[in-house]
Amino acid sequence: MKVFYDKDADVSLLHNRRIAVVGYGSQGHAQALNLRDSGANVVMGLRKGKASWTKAEAAGLSVMPVADAVREADLVVMLIPDESIAEVYAKEVEPALRNGAALVFAHGFNIHYGQVEPRADLDVFMVAPKAPGHTVRSTFVEGAGVPALIAVSQDVSGQAKALALAYATAIGCGRSGIIETDFREETETDLFGEQVVLCGGAVELIKGGFEVLVEAGYSPELAYFECLHELKLIVDLLYEGGVSTMNYSISNNAEFGEYLTGPKIVTEDTKNAMRDALAFIQDGSYAKAFILEAKSGNPVLTSKRNQLKRHQLEVVGAKLRAMMPWIKASALVDKTQN
Repeated sequence: MKVFYDKDADVSLLHNRRIAVVGYGSQGHAQALNLRDSGANVVMGLRKGKASWTKAEAAGLSVMPVADAVREADLVVMLIPDESIAEVYAKEVEPALRNGAALVFAHGFNIHYGQVEPRADLDVFMVAPKAPGHTVRSTFVEGAGVPALIAVSQDVSGQAKALALAYATAIGCGRSGIIETDFREETETDLFGEQVVLCGGAVELIKGGFEVLVEAGYSPELAYFECLHELKLIVDLLYEGGVSTMNYSISNNAEFGEYLTGPKIVTEDTKNAMRDALAFIQDGSYAKAFILEAKSGNPVLTSKRNQLKRHQLEVVGAKLRAMMPWIKASALVDKTQN
């Protein structure tokens, strides 16, 4: 595996190119601000009357309606939610895209699953930072950066990879490392990791552990601390040095319990369920389900969000976090800014 760094990129490739960033959410605000601070000519493509327009202007960015921003751009970066990209691209982006422009994504979903079929005259590449946008921005401001994946789907100009490296470096990723992949690999591994481990698996494990302790008569406050709050301590150790570093730092008692009980929780049946989840992603079934959910007005997402708000884990957690003001003081997410 080859890793690219700042020294491998020519950021000057962006200096005479206008970059339109479509979307001002987590990744949109972070990448736009990092690009601007790296000297790039950035314009936001947003919807008038939306809160994002006001937030982007307050951050000192130039803001235009989507089609107007795209019409003047050499690179168009699609940083709106996956489920919105196909419609916005078809109605507002593609008709305004000039010949020979570059179309940029932060996730391979819409290209890999054929929701967007770019014209043959366009460069198409991906720059996918391996962190939420708030971390992409905060690490950049601190003088560091997060790793990123790059991939090229169409290279009409012969410069698509060089542009991807330049873009990744301009948002700070060349400071920590840039790895080349392809749209399929990035999409399928990203969805799998989110569903099986990072979000789906972790959340259900936390909720399950909390519910078992409460059902057994233990206080929900202690159950929250043991099954959710202290998870950050463990994840920080894993992030820093892997499983061995975590085991070095925890007690022998905790490590012994890890070996004794962990394999009873994540069993071969669990791994078979993981394999089924991967197949569901690989054959496009998950993408179809997600796209249908969005077209139907997100009934499942809305229902699940409402259920989660009422879950005892969330109610107790909000009360306990209010006792720890340092959590809010160092929060990554500021909803008033992005």
